[in-house]
Amino acid sequence: MLHLIGRTLMWLAGWKIEGDEPQLPKFVVIVAPHTTNWDLPVLLFASFVVRIKGSWLGKHTIFWWPLGPLLRAFGGIPLNRGASRNLVQQAADVFDARDEMILGLAPEGTRAKRPYWRSGFYYIALQARVPIVLIFADYARKVCGWGPVIYPTGSVTEDMDKIRAFYETITPYAPDKVGPMRLREEITPPADAEA
Repeated sequence: MLHLIGRTLMWLAGWKIEGDEPQLPKFVVIVAPHTTNWDLPVLLFASFVVRIKGSWLGKHTIFWWPLGPLLRAFGGIPLNRGASRNLVQQAADVFDARDEMILGLAPEGTRAKRPYWRSGFYYIALQARVPIVLIFADYARKVCGWGPVIYPTGSVTEDMDKIRAFYETITPYAPDKVGPMRLREEITPPADAEA
């Protein structure tokens, strides 16, 4: 049913899907640039069309009864920000415990322009030994879809250069809200990765 809803809404809105879903059991998927609330429905309906079920991270306190089971059913993964293990390690542990998992993250963390991206997506993928898959919504062409697969090497700038090269070809809804596509570690020495 969701597949039919997704196809109908994408067709009515004039959007198309491009690229092939990577045939990988586990990966981190990032969405960029993120400049509007419209990114969520466009990519959500696209996920219905291609029949994927992704996961997302949420603060453990929102997973209370009776909302908790519903949030988990929709891919929510509770993380404890006050735990002794950092969020990157907690997310990597979830990857280790599952045979299949697609974890979606928006590295900008907000629709407003930021001086750098949050680095959690990178370090989760590195720690969990899974690739990063780039997805996009190009508002100039009304196309969303799958981009390249990036295997993080630990060389932040080299890996980010590949990510930047792809996303520089994508037109966001609000180009004036796009900040630099870089991690804080590329500006200052790394302290601790942000999730």
